[in-house]
Amino acid sequence: MTESKGTSEYTGLTADERAAMKERTKELKAEARRGKKAADQEAEALAKIAEMPDSDRVMAERFHELVKANAPELQPKTWYGMPAYANKDGKNVCFFQAAAKFNARYATFGFEQDANLDDGTMWATSFALTELNATAEAKIVALIKKAVS
Repeated sequence: MTESKGTSEYTGLTADERAAMKERTKELKAEARRGKKAADQEAEALAKIAEMPDSDRVMAERFHELVKANAPELQPKTWYGMPAYANKDGKNVCFFQAAAKFNARYATFGFEQDANLDDGTMWATSFALTELNATAEAKIVALIKKAVS
């Protein structure tokens, strides 16, 4: 929504949001056509990572490595044009969103509702990433392991 002289005026989705929706539509059509072949889905996720600007690409590549090494049961795929990782039922557990995707200040590492992160009545489901250092990687690994436990 944009503010205009004290009134709210809905301007619809941004160009980036519309592009993400179109990506998702293409992903769903491709999944339906090919029957969800795991190798194809991972190749598509890696291709999307390769297209990212360097700062996002480096983090996304490392994030992919961390997920594959610590939760091999998760299947890489694309989701709204970004890498995501699904359980055996095809439900997304976690994802990486490049900062460049929506011109954000930081990349995002997040979880969907099928992640086993429940902790009382409130818990974090997404995290801002400005770089992946040893401390951040250790936290990500712990969260990934908990999410698939």
